[in-house]
Amino acid sequence: MSTVLITGGAGFIGSHLARTLQANGMKIRILDTLAPQIHGDIPKGLDWLAAPGIEFMRGSVTDRADVERALSGVDYLVHLAAETGTGQSMYQIARYNEVNSQGTALLFDVLANAPTRTIRRVVLASSRSIYGEGAYECDAVCNATSGIDRHYPNTRLPEQLARHQWDPICPHCGKPLRMVPTREGDKISPASIYAATKYAQEDLVRIGCESLGMDYAILRLQNVYGEGQSLNNPYTGILSIFSTRVRRDLQLTAFEDGLESRDFVHVSDVAQAFFLAITKDGSVNKTINVGSGAATSVLEVARQLSESLGRQPDIRVTAEYRVGDIRHNVADISILRDTLGYEPQVSLQSGLRRFCDWVLTQPLPQDKLAQANAELKARNLMG
Repeated sequence: MSTVLITGGAGFIGSHLARTLQANGMKIRILDTLAPQIHGDIPKGLDWLAAPGIEFMRGSVTDRADVERALSGVDYLVHLAAETGTGQSMYQIARYNEVNSQGTALLFDVLANAPTRTIRRVVLASSRSIYGEGAYECDAVCNATSGIDRHYPNTRLPEQLARHQWDPICPHCGKPLRMVPTREGDKISPASIYAATKYAQEDLVRIGCESLGMDYAILRLQNVYGEGQSLNNPYTGILSIFSTRVRRDLQLTAFEDGLESRDFVHVSDVAQAFFLAITKDGSVNKTINVGSGAATSVLEVARQLSESLGRQPDIRVTAEYRVGDIRHNVADISILRDTLGYEPQVSLQSGLRRFCDWVLTQPLPQDKLAQANAELKARNLMG
């Protein structure tokens, strides 16, 4: 029976993946700090960690002794442990670098110096944020004139955002560019410290595995949502933030013009992608986008979420913005289909219903959005 170590495995994605692995007869070891920002000051709802076949270790990927203990006798490593959140990363730079970059480096330092090594494959949870603004196209006439058919806009600067210049502009004709699905081979252009640390993780995993003779799979996740996600973290998870405000009869506020879009993918589909990446026969050694392949605007997802919670949508477009946010991103999931033989099964409509049914069974969290936004504004990271 194979043993899978999941770092950060007590969190949102890890909990779903653990159940999937357990259902398929695999042993699971989980290393997690149970961070208060995610789990609350007093962690709750973690009884499943005591289930047969699950070994829980409370510890950190930044502590060598914890890492050595966790890696002992493990067949597969799924690396989920990370600090998340674009805005918060812009002023907690050292912490994000320590946990995300240095934590990954420590894992490989331990593996490289271990007298024996049992790991067959490393599967990393990376992020769509590493693409920055992602891929765009202009119209056919401009493409023919410029000889360029695919554009990768630079990070939007604060002065552009202050002018409400939301959409990337073609440098040749001056017209707004049109978003297209981003491929794994497209330009990498991190727009936040969080994104930079996720890209650093990718390089560490790829180079580390190649040098140590281990197989790897890097999954670049889009906006993952679903039952079990943290409702306490005001810095990440637009659906959890919005669901709390809807339940408290508070207005939903949409940044920019509300038309910025994201690729929302349900956590059950993400867990299945991880399972397939762990168990695939032969080698993987690839980077794979994991998303739905469809873009949904913030206004549209706010409307659908409100209706799924049985409320009339009450949404205000604020024209506010956060430094480091991207305008659009949607994944090209061709490699997901070709390599893992999988594409997401849960539609946004169905996934939102499942999420909202679960949310309504949870204690009503405090609304911390204003507090988080005030912190960003005080640091000139929001306008």
